[in-house]
Amino acid sequence: MGVNIGDLLIKEECSLKDFSNKVIAVDAYNTIHQFLSIIRQRDGTPLKDSKGRITSHLSGLLYRTANLVEAGIRPVYVFDGEPHPLKAKTLENRKEIKEIAEKEWQKALEEGDLEKAKSMAQRTSRITDEIIEQSKKLLDALGIPWVQAPGEGEAQACHMVRKGDAYAVASQDFDALLFGGNILVRNLAVTGRRKLPGRQAYVKVSPELIRLDVNLKKLGITHKQLVDMAILIGTDFNDGIKGIGPKKSYELIKRAGNVENILEIIGKKDAISKEIIDEVRNIFLKPKVVDNYKIEWHPLDRDTVIGLLCDEHQFSRERVKGALEKFSILESLSKQKNLFEF
Repeated sequence: MGVNIGDLLIKEECSLKDFSNKVIAVDAYNTIHQFLSIIRQRDGTPLKDSKGRITSHLSGLLYRTANLVEAGIRPVYVFDGEPHPLKAKTLENRKEIKEIAEKEWQKALEEGDLEKAKSMAQRTSRITDEIIEQSKKLLDALGIPWVQAPGEGEAQACHMVRKGDAYAVASQDFDALLFGGNILVRNLAVTGRRKLPGRQAYVKVSPELIRLDVNLKKLGITHKQLVDMAILIGTDFNDGIKGIGPKKSYELIKRAGNVENILEIIGKKDAISKEIIDEVRNIFLKPKVVDNYKIEWHPLDRDTVIGLLCDEHQFSRERVKGALEKFSILESLSKQKNLFEF
């Protein structure tokens, strides 16, 4: 879920057309999780085929990618590899939260509270190996490249941006900045209104761009100090210090310079061990990434897409065919493949 440091950052409102002709490295797990959470029926049940197999991720990938390609954007999806051992506690906590949400979902259904039921259901999403394999298969058929990261997908995506192989990282999490992503795009392909969880209220949502160098300069800190701030707040890899949020961590880092000095000042020298501090710093500053990837565009394999979505999972043929019309741009991209091979 990442570290929420958004209130401290300069965000530039933009639109899809601002990313036309640009390669965007999309955090695949983050995106697929959105689809599994949001694309649900009124009672919270995810989309399923006649055999009861979840298809929310396939629907989201098809229509989201179609809109990106139609806008001239060249997405490349980056998938997570093995999680770091320090993430085990976070993953276990998430599992417990999902189990509690599942019970609340069933209770809300029994009480006939569909709004609460859907809200609880959105917290139960799980990404399985089958979902990942189906997603990769669909992307292959659509002619869209994907990269398998050895570790965190965001770290690999950021590495691709730093190398100049992609313009920006697309993710909802601010962790891309901790991994050194020069440009982070949030709400990619999302425009309009979004309902606030548990409230009858909506907020305007549009794509926003966040530049790491601009924000480091504005805050007057280094990339390493930004990571130290995150360590104080708490990351997916360590527990933070209770009572320290983004603003407090920023004040402390400006005053003391690093985590070690801050812990000394606030009388919590042993709250986070030196070993954990060093390891979390390395996760963000020296992440596990690979260079042997390719970004290659291929012509749309219409028959395979229709076979996968319509024949196997009972998607509407007319709707799928309509979405596939937006992929005509891939024909010209594949003819200029050398421009997008890295």
